[in-house]
Amino acid sequence: MVRKVVVLSAGLRQPSSTRLLADRLAAAVVRELGELGAEVELEVIEARDHGHDLVNNLLVGYPSEELEAVLGRVAAADGLIAVTPTFSASYNGLFKMFVDVLDDEALAGKPVLIGATGGTGRHSMVLDHELRPLFNYLRADVVPTGVFAGPEDWAAGEATELPLVRRIDRAAQQLAREIVLRDPVKSVDPYDAPTPFAQLLAGD
Repeated sequence: MVRKVVVLSAGLRQPSSTRLLADRLAAAVVRELGELGAEVELEVIEARDHGHDLVNNLLVGYPSEELEAVLGRVAAADGLIAVTPTFSASYNGLFKMFVDVLDDEALAGKPVLIGATGGTGRHSMVLDHELRPLFNYLRADVVPTGVFAGPEDWAAGEATELPLVRRIDRAAQQLAREIVLRDPVKSVDPYDAPTPFAQLLAGD
């Protein structure tokens, strides 16, 4: 059975530590789902690639065709990995804009793994003080383990990275389990059951 996993990365630069963490989390989730017998369809969304469309969406009230398709893929995913850099002890504005234009029901009941990067380990509180409440408000099912990576986590040497590896593996296991426990998300095609024209004319 194919499971769709979407990765949202809100890094501003290329390359970025945010994308690096997102890729590490994605690889671990794909591995864990494989061990549980699931095939995986993975898509990475770089929020920076849609920055102008996000601003326009907020200004005019509706998305461009390209952004609408991206938002639809998030809603149709069986699981979401969301990673942001830390700005002023919170998620960055690009990340928040992306979340703000999602449909109100897009993340309801969806398993979500949260991650963040920052310039100091003190920013790790962003996971539980900012990201977790945000996704709880959206009624997503956030897995218990969030993953923060600071400069010390990227230092050279396997021993130095071991704590980060353990956090990534634990979070990936939790997200994979939540995904396989649920039925696959079914994409809703508005043309599958159109309203009859006579009914539209009748105003029912």
